[in-house]
Amino acid sequence: MANELALKYGCNPNQKPSRIFMADGSELPVTVLNGRPGYINFLDAFNSFQLVMELKAATGLPAAASFKHVSPAGAAVATELSETLRKIYFVDDLELSPIASAYAKARGADRMSSYGDWVALSDTCDKATALLLQREVSDGIIAPDYTEEALEILRSKRKGTYNIVKMDPSYVPAPIEQKQVYGITFEQGRNDLRIDEEMLKNIVTESKALPEEAKRDLMIALITLKYTQSNSVCYAKDGQAIGVGAGQQSRIHCTRLAGNKADIWYLRQCPKVLSLPFREDIRRPDRDNTIDVYISDDYEDVLAEGIWQQFFTKKPEVLTREEKKQWLSTFSGVSLGSDAFFPFGDNIERAHRSGVAYIAQPGGSIRDDHVIDTCNKYGITMAFTGIRLFHH
Repeated sequence: MANELALKYGCNPNQKPSRIFMADGSELPVTVLNGRPGYINFLDAFNSFQLVMELKAATGLPAAASFKHVSPAGAAVATELSETLRKIYFVDDLELSPIASAYAKARGADRMSSYGDWVALSDTCDKATALLLQREVSDGIIAPDYTEEALEILRSKRKGTYNIVKMDPSYVPAPIEQKQVYGITFEQGRNDLRIDEEMLKNIVTESKALPEEAKRDLMIALITLKYTQSNSVCYAKDGQAIGVGAGQQSRIHCTRLAGNKADIWYLRQCPKVLSLPFREDIRRPDRDNTIDVYISDDYEDVLAEGIWQQFFTKKPEVLTREEKKQWLSTFSGVSLGSDAFFPFGDNIERAHRSGVAYIAQPGGSIRDDHVIDTCNKYGITMAFTGIRLFHH
């Protein structure tokens, strides 16, 4: 190991020189095993690695994340995948280890956003995970270790240039962190807040129901938000984030964006979507894009233009607005986390439309009573954590 690593350039090609280094002269806790990761790659790598290690610490389960532009497109822990989820994640032909299952879920939550992602694993990357990654479009991976079989598979990816990074899991960063903006140095205490079930004890709604699965999903949502560019909201279900709204100036826009992604995740499981007659030669990314169009309200226009022939063996039936509304009415048991308080009840109204039954947020708005009343109207359980999770 060395105490610095030169990079090709910074965020953009004109930003040179660029490097990562240890200011105290100690060795970098990271080793590049293949490829040449860039500035943004390492921002994604270090943020995502923290996320998955915290997810594993909080749940005891192997965890994975799919990162794009310094925010998670998806994050998940290893749980059993249903046949439906295996199909919509395009892994029904693979044997999955626990860590491979976690990554299949992390990438599967929002496959369009995960295109060209950075991958983070809490556990050793094994052959099953490498085989899954081999056929997906991805920029690189960070993990505490790799099996020899996994390394051989990953090193063959992208004509031998795939970025493979090994991170020392025992590394402990300094308690004070710094960064520069406009030549001015900022300093703050590192956000080493531990997120666990203790945060969920202050339930402020009439409904006090909070099953173990919901506690797990709320912790996943909150830990995901800790490494998502603010403002941010996260919907979670079945041990994974299913919709992340990042970097919006208005919280209702976060809630809508994340809710729309959660709706798409659930609509992909609709029987009419599962049975789409795709041509055999259509690649997975093109299937993802086509499914997204099929689910949208614009698909009837696409059908009228005859574009369907590029993707399907026969003309599929339209998924009508009424059918989508009916399917989404069965969406339930969703957990939602917010990195700061909800200022208005409209956020709860939107969350309810996407099956949200459990919420964790800091509280502290002058309109908390209105937000609580809106939750009570729908029988939603809401906990005030008292903790803000901004990340910039």
